[in-house]
Amino acid sequence: MQGPVQAPVVFMNTTQERTSGRQAQISNITAAKAVADVIRTCLGPKAMLKMLLDPMGGLVLTNDGHAILREIDVAHPAAKSMLELSRTQDEEVGDGTTTVIILAGEILSQCSLYLIEKNIHPVIIIQALKKALSDALEVIKMVSRPVDVENDTAMKKLIQASIGTKYVNHWSQKMCDLALDAVKTVRIDLGPVPEGEPAFEIDIKRYVRVEKIPGGDVMDSQVLRGVLLNKDVVHPKMSRLVKNPRVVLLDCPLEYKKGESQTNIEITKEEHWNRILQIEEEQVQAMCQQILAVKPTVVITEKGVSDLAQHFLLKGGCSVLRRVKKSDNNRISRVTGATIVTRVEDLKESDVGTKCGLFKVELIGDEYFTFLDESKDPKACTIMLRGGSKDILNEIERNLNDALAVTRNVMLAPSLSPGGGATEMAVSVKLAERAKQLEGIQQWPYQAVADAMECIPRTLIQNAGGNPIRMLSQLRASHAQGQYTMGVDGESGKLVDMVSYGIWEPEVIKQQSIKTAIESACLLLRVDDIVSGVRKQE
Repeated sequence: MQGPVQAPVVFMNTTQERTSGRQAQISNITAAKAVADVIRTCLGPKAMLKMLLDPMGGLVLTNDGHAILREIDVAHPAAKSMLELSRTQDEEVGDGTTTVIILAGEILSQCSLYLIEKNIHPVIIIQALKKALSDALEVIKMVSRPVDVENDTAMKKLIQASIGTKYVNHWSQKMCDLALDAVKTVRIDLGPVPEGEPAFEIDIKRYVRVEKIPGGDVMDSQVLRGVLLNKDVVHPKMSRLVKNPRVVLLDCPLEYKKGESQTNIEITKEEHWNRILQIEEEQVQAMCQQILAVKPTVVITEKGVSDLAQHFLLKGGCSVLRRVKKSDNNRISRVTGATIVTRVEDLKESDVGTKCGLFKVELIGDEYFTFLDESKDPKACTIMLRGGSKDILNEIERNLNDALAVTRNVMLAPSLSPGGGATEMAVSVKLAERAKQLEGIQQWPYQAVADAMECIPRTLIQNAGGNPIRMLSQLRASHAQGQYTMGVDGESGKLVDMVSYGIWEPEVIKQQSIKTAIESACLLLRVDDIVSGVRKQE
């Protein structure tokens, strides 16, 4: 019995788009490839810059993969997940953000062949990818070599490799010095640690402050052995230069204490009113006397300082800074050795910081900056960047952050892999050899990873204007003979041995980028249904 033709059941809102099955996978892969193509030209020393206008009309000039993707607004969900990749890479290891994206895009586009044409089930592809990942990490371990962290020339070479692909390349010597100096300053030895644990605590985020001051020349940048604040002393008569200051750090306002809730006072006599005003003054005076009891020459507080308190402290010969940021105060305490005191009553001699050699206020450009400088054993520092314009400074700061991250990673895990696409090529050649030993369908996607790894040296050659096909086959040949350190000279697009050319990168970065890339590829391959335009029920 044949009923009437049933109308298709529409179970979703008409505003929503739904792609499922093959279609979804194809669309994901194309999106990932598109993102990778945006960033492809940003790899290597011959990298191009991208100029981005954000919605507020601000300019961003950069070739840092992460910074670009952060600014781009993406609608496609797969592309969004690619952005997350570079973000992870940036937060975890700091460098190699461009590499990750290109790799992930390439792995997906290599696998798309098998998915779409050969109709292999995604789960099988994913198994092969995971296998390839663990083999690739082994290869990276094999081509890496240890490095001596205390050897400054070796460290500078390394940082140079990270900076060489960035805009600050012209001043790379300077930048290397800055990064190395800063990291060494904030490095804290943790003493004897169990094997495999890092021996240092290096907190770049909290204790290395980058202060950008437009004007001057990039070469004027320096690492201050201390702290730089964008502040002036509160009272014009206070001294702006103090040698070997005794610093007191406070976390409380130096003004009359008001009641917590509204306080009503009934006054019957006129003298009482005067008395009340007097008490206010006496309170402030008492606070100032408690401070002056430890004979400080510089008082810094995170809160306000009333005019009266300024007067008393000025008489006691202090320079006072007020409303200093909490983060800055922590840094000052590391530099001067002072303890941050929350109640004036609790001040004692041991809270005074004396490790700092100089307190001075200088006019730079048209703003006053306070320096706490020449500290004996600073555990925090400020990098003062100078440069032509704001855009330049922002880009330099981004590059400097990469350099700092690289330095930190090497200190924590002192092992290097050859740069210039050498590591990637080694992985590719090794995986291609192993793929021949696998049986069944697995070997194809496994081979796909091997092919995808080649995209890094290939992109380097292309960006330098070389001939990719000829160069790649030469490179492949030399790797097959076991020369693992052969890579691409990103300047000229020729092949060089990385040992003599001296471009090395921290092994952590290489490992992290391959892990992230392959895992994200697996994630996107697993998707078989995309619903977009989902709105909450009105």
